[in-house]
Amino acid sequence: MSIKRSAMILAGGEAKRVNGREKYFFSYKGCSFISRLVNAFDGIADEILIVAKNEKQTEHFKGLPDIVRCTWDKESGLGPIGGIASGIDEIFGDTVFIAACDMPTINRSIVTYLFDNIGDFDAIIPEWENSYLEPLHAVYNVDAVKKYMKSNKGSSLHSMLLSLNTKKILSDEFKKFDPQLETFRNVNTLDELLAMGPEASYKEKHP
Repeated sequence: MSIKRSAMILAGGEAKRVNGREKYFFSYKGCSFISRLVNAFDGIADEILIVAKNEKQTEHFKGLPDIVRCTWDKESGLGPIGGIASGIDEIFGDTVFIAACDMPTINRSIVTYLFDNIGDFDAIIPEWENSYLEPLHAVYNVDAVKKYMKSNKGSSLHSMLLSLNTKKILSDEFKKFDPQLETFRNVNTLDELLAMGPEASYKEKHP
């Protein structure tokens, strides 16, 4: 099968703000965060790659659909850019949606929109009115990211964004798909999780 569109889920963070809990196993509406992400990408992306913290952690993702593969950070301590660097060489698609594992409400229509509109750009990234970007809710040209990584070892995610030919889309554009822009919800703390309501739980729910 020819693979055109891929998805990468970064799951290798230290989770210090949730006391080291595995955020990807938090649940919302009866489904773990990691399963919700896989469901969001399944049928849109041809493959899904999870980048774990280490080889041992990849064992946590057994039981997910066959479309999912796992790898791990080859160099720890670099944050998201380290996960991207470790995963990008294992991506087979031409373009890749890169997401954090703590974004349980990603909207499928917005994922499709970003894939459909990257065109000849290196990246297509949502942008808020205050110029804040959503680099872990964005689509990238795989070859462009690989080229950047070869000459910029250990650089920050911000540095990569400045280097790429990036198409920015104001967040308001996505309200036609998601009026409350829940797609950008990022759960960094237990308080943010519980703020999602009674259907959210930090009791781990495995795939």
